[in-house]
Amino acid sequence: MAYWLIKSEPFKYSWDQFVKDKQTFWDGVRNYAARNNLRDMKKGDEVFFYHSNEGLEIVGIAKVARESYPDPTTEEDAWVVVDFKPVRKLKKPVTLAQMKADNRLVNMDLLRLGRLSVGKVTEAEWNVVLELAGE
Repeated sequence: MAYWLIKSEPFKYSWDQFVKDKQTFWDGVRNYAARNNLRDMKKGDEVFFYHSNEGLEIVGIAKVARESYPDPTTEEDAWVVVDFKPVRKLKKPVTLAQMKADNRLVNMDLLRLGRLSVGKVTEAEWNVVLELAGE
């Protein structure tokens, strides 16, 4: 199993809306590195849900419910979506400031590639974030 992080601005699509919807496809990705990460996801992989712009924190865990398929919001063949299901809200959100302050996360995609909307998370990074969340 692999680990990932997806970003969403809460005013556009929040964790609470995701939970209410029970499942969603992740569309609108127009960055090749982020698209490649979506393509690499496998059913059952676990994913951190990060509130960007407002909040700046990891708030929950999701799971890949369906692997990549063509993005239905565009006619361009280059773009894909992945279906996600919420798993659970973190006991306490993990802020960007907390992650930046933890030397164990210095190489995390979220910190190195701040504008990337879909990033990889190593197992070690996953465990550190869970620890920071009190899990």
